[in-house]
Amino acid sequence: MKLSHFNFDLPEELLAEHPADIRDESRLMVLDRANQTIEHKLFKDVIDYFEEDDVMILNNTKVFPARLYGNKEKTGARIEVFLLRELNEEQRLWDVLVDPARKIRIGNKLYFGDDETLVAEVIDNTTSRGRTLRFLYDGSYGEFRRKLTELGETPLPKYIKRDVEPEDEERYQTIFAKNEGAVAAPTAGLHFSRHLLKRLEIKGVQLPEVTLHVGLGTFNPVEVEDLSKHKMDSEEIFINEPAVNIINKGIANKKRVCAVGTTAMRAIESSVSSSGTLNEFSGWTNKFIFPPYEFSIANSMITNFHTPKSTLLMMVSAFAGHDFMKKAYEEAVKEKYRFYTYGDAMLII
Repeated sequence: MKLSHFNFDLPEELLAEHPADIRDESRLMVLDRANQTIEHKLFKDVIDYFEEDDVMILNNTKVFPARLYGNKEKTGARIEVFLLRELNEEQRLWDVLVDPARKIRIGNKLYFGDDETLVAEVIDNTTSRGRTLRFLYDGSYGEFRRKLTELGETPLPKYIKRDVEPEDEERYQTIFAKNEGAVAAPTAGLHFSRHLLKRLEIKGVQLPEVTLHVGLGTFNPVEVEDLSKHKMDSEEIFINEPAVNIINKGIANKKRVCAVGTTAMRAIESSVSSSGTLNEFSGWTNKFIFPPYEFSIANSMITNFHTPKSTLLMMVSAFAGHDFMKKAYEEAVKEKYRFYTYGDAMLII
């Protein structure tokens, strides 16, 4: 498979700028791989495809307010700083992206907040846009993290041109978000309401949680025609014993095992035993799933509608089958499904 196999025309008006009014009333396209059929539903209808002891694997990562705005010393130029990951808690070192990057050199200082009590010094150039910052702050580590949260804003994707609104703080998190560390939401999980989760529990559907802290690498454009040459950024994963036991029991009993989102899918596929079951895991993955690929754990998945040439679309193609995926996406454009982060959902069974 080549990069050009994943290109398609996506009208700009189909990129969702706002979330659906009610989480579980976004649209749901259901792809049945065995029968090659496509159905059009609402997301809350997903419950009809699951029975007692089926398994839905949720990614419980929590997005932190990763986008900050600071001013450069002397010139006062406004600089956007996007926190990617903490490198050293004690030294307060962070990997960040800066924009505009051309203005920021090693040794520059940036000042944040009206009172400018938070200062950062650029100590390394890691990539053309990336930098390593050392934050200078007098308070304790806890106070420092609270300051970052206070000054940061919800890191909506760049395609959303509007300003961040108060509702984004809540709607850009899943309702089961617990472990802070993501700089982007695991978007398939955004469709679950508390009411729908409760109905799934009552029906006896198992809801184990794994953690994959979504990084921006998920959204990095693929720039090589030969997909085997694309390198994914690493993302941190935690899969604990209770989740492993539930998922492996589902596999053993030939139940429907559903990965909720490409992030949950990448997490579980990064820790597979030689016998095709899930192992506990704590560490990093840079796994890139594209066709052809043999999936080991999940036999169904929920995902959003992805943009052309994205690594997410490639995973969906590997799971659904490339021709079926293309047919579904043609239908989605024709039926005006909403794409990307705040868009509609797809269930592949």
